[in-house]
Amino acid sequence: MPMKPLKQIVFSSIIVASLLGSSSAWAAGLDADALKTGNGQILSDVSTLAGIGEFEDTDGASLEAAFRAPGSVLQMTDGSLLIADTRNHVIRKVNGGQVITFAGPEVAILKNSQGFPTGGLLDGKASEAFFNEPSGLAQDAKGNVYVADAGNNAIRKIDASGMVSTVAGNGVPGNKDGKGAAASFNHPSDIAVTADGTIYVADSLNHAIRKITTDGQVTTLTASASRVIQIRPGEASFAGDFNDGALAKAAFNEPSGLALDSKGNLFVSDTGNQRIRYIDFGTGLVTTVAGSTPTVTTSSIYGKNELYAEGDFADGEALKSKFDFPKGLAVTSEGGLIIADSLNHSVRYLLNGKVTTLAGTLQTGETDGVEQAAQFYNPTDVLVTTQGNLIVADASNNKIRKITPYQLPSSISNDGKVKVVSGTKLISFDAQPEIQDGRTMVPVRAISETFGYKVTYVERAGKSVVQLSKDDLTVELTIGETGIVKKQTGAADRKIETDVAPYVKQDRTYVPVRFFAEQIGLDVQWDAAHQTAILRTKSFVK
Repeated sequence: MPMKPLKQIVFSSIIVASLLGSSSAWAAGLDADALKTGNGQILSDVSTLAGIGEFEDTDGASLEAAFRAPGSVLQMTDGSLLIADTRNHVIRKVNGGQVITFAGPEVAILKNSQGFPTGGLLDGKASEAFFNEPSGLAQDAKGNVYVADAGNNAIRKIDASGMVSTVAGNGVPGNKDGKGAAASFNHPSDIAVTADGTIYVADSLNHAIRKITTDGQVTTLTASASRVIQIRPGEASFAGDFNDGALAKAAFNEPSGLALDSKGNLFVSDTGNQRIRYIDFGTGLVTTVAGSTPTVTTSSIYGKNELYAEGDFADGEALKSKFDFPKGLAVTSEGGLIIADSLNHSVRYLLNGKVTTLAGTLQTGETDGVEQAAQFYNPTDVLVTTQGNLIVADASNNKIRKITPYQLPSSISNDGKVKVVSGTKLISFDAQPEIQDGRTMVPVRAISETFGYKVTYVERAGKSVVQLSKDDLTVELTIGETGIVKKQTGAADRKIETDVAPYVKQDRTYVPVRFFAEQIGLDVQWDAAHQTAILRTKSFVK
C-alpha cells in the first residue's frame, strides 16, 4: 500500500488542539509515519515560505515580503499564519501567498536615529495599536490572539473583532504579582494558553514561569532568581539558576519557550540552562527531560560569574543531549517535542527519550534543501501546521521557513518492482530498473535525460565509454569496469571508485543510480518497503 499522505491523518490531532487551546497545532505521527534514511534521519525538504532575507518591512507577495527578526509563528483556525515581526514591532499575517500587517501600524511611525522602527505601547484598533518587540504568540479556543510583548513587559490580547488590549503588565520592567496593570514583567518571551483561558508566561529576565488567570490575576509559580554574579568590577547582578523538584522551588535561567502537552502540562525551553524542562501540574514537580551541561562544581553548572550554562551540540539519549540556547517549542500528537535550537542553527526533535536533528547544521546560512543540507540562522520558534508541515521563524535570516516531511508520490505501490523517483515524480523507464549485487541499476538514457544530461557513447582503447554531459561537467563510466571519472572545466579529472560496473542488457546500458546521482549533487535514499530509490536536490538558495 502507498504511504498515507499526512493531510489524511491529522483530523484527530486538530480536534485535540482545539480542545487544548494550544498555541501550536499538532502534527500527525511525525516519526511514526515518516520515511527515513538508513541511519534513521527523517526525510524532509526545507523551503522558504516568506521573506527575501533583507532586514526590512515590506508587505506583498510572500517571497517578496521582508521581515525584521521574526520571533514567533502561530497558525490561525483558518489556516493562515501570524508572525511576530519582532524588530518591526508588528504582527504580520501570511495567507494565500500574501503577507499583510495584522496588528500594528502598516507603516512605521516611530523611528530611531538610524531610521529603524521603534515600538510603543498603545491599545485600540489593531491598525492603530503599538507593540514593542512582540515575541511569543498564542491563541485561545475563542480565537483571541495573545502576544508576549517583550519590549513592553506586558501581555497583550487581539480579540476576534480586531481590538488590542493589555491583559497584564504596564510597560515598566519589574517583578511583581498582582492584577492586570498592577503586575509587572521583565521581557516576557513566550506564552501558552489553555482551553479555559489560563495564560502561562515565560518571563525571561525574571527567570520565572508566571500564570495569569482569566480575571487577569498574575502569580509567580517558580522560585525567584537568587544567584549573584559580578558583571564587572564592583558591580553585581542577579542571574538565573537551575533546580529541579517542587514547582515553587524550581529555578530557571531565561526561559523563552513554552508548549502545552495533551495532559495540560508544560514544556519549558530553559534557554540559559541549555535544557528542556517539564512542569507536571498534577504532581507539582519540575524535571529535566532533555539537555545536559558540564558540571563546573559539585553544586553548580555555571562557571564563575557566568550568566549561562555552557552550550554545545549532541544528539542521542535525551539527558545526555546538548543544546545551545534552545527557544521555541511545539508538541506533536505522538508526544514528541520540536525544538528551535537557536545557536545550533537547527531544528531538533525530542521523542521517546532521544533527541535527533530534523534539519539544519551548525554552520549558519539560508540554503534551502534536504534535512541537514539546509541551513538556518538563529531559528527562534517552531510550529506544526494542521497539514503536518513544520514552520520555522528563522530570525537572523529574516525569513519564515517550511520543513515538509517527504512523501512518496501517491501512485507508488508496493508491487515488488524497482522504482526511481525524482523529488515527488516517478521516473518512467523503457526497461525495468533492477537490483544487482545490492545496487539499484537503471537504464542510463532515461535517468540522464531526467536531469538534463546528454548521453554519448565513445570507444576508447577497445572499451565502450558512456559520457554523461551537462554544462561544464562530464561523468564517464566504462562498460564492464568499476569506477567513474568526473571531468569538470578548470579542474583536474577525478577518478572515483565504485563497487559495481555498468553493463548492457537487451540493448540498454544499465548504470548504478546512486553513484551517478551523487556525482551530480543529488541526495539518494532507498525505501525498501516500496523498492524505490529517492533522488532529491540536496540544496539550493532561492
